[in-house]
Amino acid sequence: MTQLKVEPKGKTVAGATKNKILGREEARLLGVWCPFLHGLKADGWYANFLAKKMAFGIKLAPSILSADFSDLRTVLDQCARGGADYIHVDVMDNHFVPNLTIGPLVLASLRPHTHLFLDVHLMVTNVEKLIEPFVSAGADGITFHLEATTNPDEVIERIGTHGKQVGVSIKPGTPVSALDPYLSKVDLALIMSVEPGFGAQKYLSQSTQRIRELDRRLLHFNRRNQVSIEVDGGIKLSNAAMVAEAGADILVAGSAIFGSSDPVKTIQQFKRI
Repeated sequence: MTQLKVEPKGKTVAGATKNKILGREEARLLGVWCPFLHGLKADGWYANFLAKKMAFGIKLAPSILSADFSDLRTVLDQCARGGADYIHVDVMDNHFVPNLTIGPLVLASLRPHTHLFLDVHLMVTNVEKLIEPFVSAGADGITFHLEATTNPDEVIERIGTHGKQVGVSIKPGTPVSALDPYLSKVDLALIMSVEPGFGAQKYLSQSTQRIRELDRRLLHFNRRNQVSIEVDGGIKLSNAAMVAEAGADILVAGSAIFGSSDPVKTIQQFKRI
């Protein structure tokens, strides 16, 4: 039986058993199932992580990129009624990606009308110039692309200085290992499962293995309890369970929700996965 040794860290929450060997079903619920992780030893912080994941399940971040921009207050209400955890805001500059979306003014107009976490995803060059404007507009978390800056450490520090959740994202063609130097400094790592730029794209099948790889790397660096894995692109009800099983903690879904006849019901269906 293969075991991955981890150092105890933090207290175990109620329901988690220290020094327990995970079975197939518990590993699946944890979102890290793959053949060599079956039989993983749950010591301390890892048992804590297991209990939290099993108790709270997957988190959902509806992307307003696919919503009706003429009626965003209704969109926010639908997200709240459905039980969404985040509002995902895709910011594109027609330079880093071939599309132009929204800026800080739109985010500021949303902030008074939702209590949900505003998850800002910057798909832009000149990231440094946009951190403060989006912080002032009400962002709760800011994710930037590793490929968009020559100084990721500076971006991470600037976002963190404002007390916001710090996220880093990579495109499908960027090796997952490129994230290694930053996993000790961020709160979230986002795997793009489509080429960024447009909604309603098809999920890239190789993304599943990339999610598993990131999950394993976080375990290796003892950061699995501190860094959430978010997946963005082509997420549907038909593949959400597979993506969660690979290791995703947060799913971004746009057209699957806002292209449906009943966004509230669709959000609730995602939340039951």
